[in-house]
Amino acid sequence: MIDTFLVPATNRVTAKGDGPAVDVSGASGRVFLLTLDITNVVEQESLDVSIFGSPDGTTWGAKPIDKFPQKFYRGQHPLLLDLSGAAETRFLRAHWEVNRWGRGDATPLFEFHVTMKEVPPDVLKEATAEAKTLI
Repeated sequence: MIDTFLVPATNRVTAKGDGPAVDVSGASGRVFLLTLDITNVVEQESLDVSIFGSPDGTTWGAKPIDKFPQKFYRGQHPLLLDLSGAAETRFLRAHWEVNRWGRGDATPLFEFHVTMKEVPPDVLKEATAEAKTLI
């Protein structure tokens, strides 16, 4: 069961960057809960975090396979990432872009991390069945 960081804790960024490649080939399921946790931010700036996939951990797709909506404030933001239709994806990596505008120092500053937890197939099946009964 995969339970790790896509972007390490205590990550402080002032420019765009990439997290480490995370091997997901050993996952029993192909659905993951990603959580973007922004712990520090200054005013008038934005953070964009995208998720890229790779078959080998070195060659990354030109387009992200998913992304969090643009963020401006502290908080926790979940994203359900379904790789069931992407069997060739064996590695994941987060990429971020930061932007700052307005008064003061033009250098953006964000402190954030992204966790990744595998959603067990039985939990996903149960949640899907329960959601269908609510519709």
